[in-house]
Amino acid sequence: MAIRSPFGAALAAAMLALAGCDEPAGGPIDVSAIGGPPRLANPNLEPLDPPSAFLLEALAQGLVRFDAAGEIEPALAQSWIVSDDGRRYTFRIRRTTWSGGARVTAQQVAARLKAAISRASRNKLKPVLGAIEDVVAMTDEVLEISLRGPRPNILQLLAHPELAIIQSNQGTGPYRLVEAEAPALGLALPPTEEEEEEAGPAGEGPDILLRGERSARALARFAAGRTALVLGGTAGDLPILRAADLPARDLVFDPVSGLFGLAVAAREGLLPDPAVRRARAMAIDRDGLAAALDVPQLAPRTSLVPAGVHDLPRAAQPDWATAPLPLRREVAQRAIAALGLEARPRLRVAMPEGPGYRLVFAHLRRDWRLIGVDAERVGPAAPADLRFVDEVAPANLASWYLRHFTCETSAVCDAAADQALLEARDAARPGERAARFALADRILTDLVPFIPLTAPIRWSLVSPRLNGFRPNPFARHPAANLIAERP
Repeated sequence: MAIRSPFGAALAAAMLALAGCDEPAGGPIDVSAIGGPPRLANPNLEPLDPPSAFLLEALAQGLVRFDAAGEIEPALAQSWIVSDDGRRYTFRIRRTTWSGGARVTAQQVAARLKAAISRASRNKLKPVLGAIEDVVAMTDEVLEISLRGPRPNILQLLAHPELAIIQSNQGTGPYRLVEAEAPALGLALPPTEEEEEEAGPAGEGPDILLRGERSARALARFAAGRTALVLGGTAGDLPILRAADLPARDLVFDPVSGLFGLAVAAREGLLPDPAVRRARAMAIDRDGLAAALDVPQLAPRTSLVPAGVHDLPRAAQPDWATAPLPLRREVAQRAIAALGLEARPRLRVAMPEGPGYRLVFAHLRRDWRLIGVDAERVGPAAPADLRFVDEVAPANLASWYLRHFTCETSAVCDAAADQALLEARDAARPGERAARFALADRILTDLVPFIPLTAPIRWSLVSPRLNGFRPNPFARHPAANLIAERP
């Protein structure tokens, strides 16, 4: 394997430390997820990084779940019925037990879902769950979710690990924790009666060994044959991935949508001036940035909402979107010069850690310098004028994009856009809802609270052993789907 600078030395050192033995073909599946140590975290209190999301998805289920291709399949709910007007979903809960042995009831599921949408919740899906009017347990086995209006994509939201049902740190499987050598966590499917008899007093071994680790170590482990799957790769890790020079057949990019760009973070200074926001958006060479990232099918984007999103058939485009780049830069340069500033403006940009994000910032700094604006890169939590956003959309919903920029959440906003979003939430007819979204989208596009660049990037490294792995629009790869058939 060829190693190239500047990341080759670190990869080589990690590979030397891990060299020695390949992953056994018939043993546990070793999974390296990029991030911190996996924990059974409460998504209503804190966000899930890839290791903890994979763990929660293995140990707990929602009403429904994603299959390998990102389609919906039953989980805690064995079946469901949708009312003719699309506003009531009635789920029948299958006979399932918590990991402690007690039976799961519809009342417990309802309480968990209500907690996710409560005022105190910090669940990252909460902004797009406002359509839920009520969650009621009709019996121990029947649950009804009432909506303010039809929401064809509600099942996509319910399938995410952020809405998995846990109680007192107990889940419902399909996997459970078993002993494993630290720092890996062992996950195992419940044994069949035949397997339980064969295991005898020794008990069961893990089917999956899960680790959370830095990207360089995860890549080195994969290159050394010590892991079958690397999850959680982003644009930030791309240069390290390139340096590893691994076989192209093992690299999978998920066809995700979402936000990848810069949100206005400061209410004071230059950026509250719409002319400055517009000028900075116009000056960026998005084609050059997409080429530098070098990801298949990655296209530049100038609209806040991508094309093809449900409830917004035609996303608004800025008035400069079709102008050639040299003309855009000329107009942007004049707008900055018209401010009459004594010194060149300098703006702070909060970027995540990672060499790929440094590459993105280098392109932005170069482009803005050409119109007379300097940029300073600061840490992700530091005070900043612009903050980088890299988030995958959890469903094909216009509301998910637009609600990032309400007056409750964004430094730059418009009350008229907020009102349109409120009316869209309460709209009973799809056409009325789409019209409200189109209005909010147009207002926000002209306001420029966000500078879109392209789509998010999510990648994995996958051993041929994992014949059930499929790329999907949500970058969700549950443990149960890694192998098409259990031996």
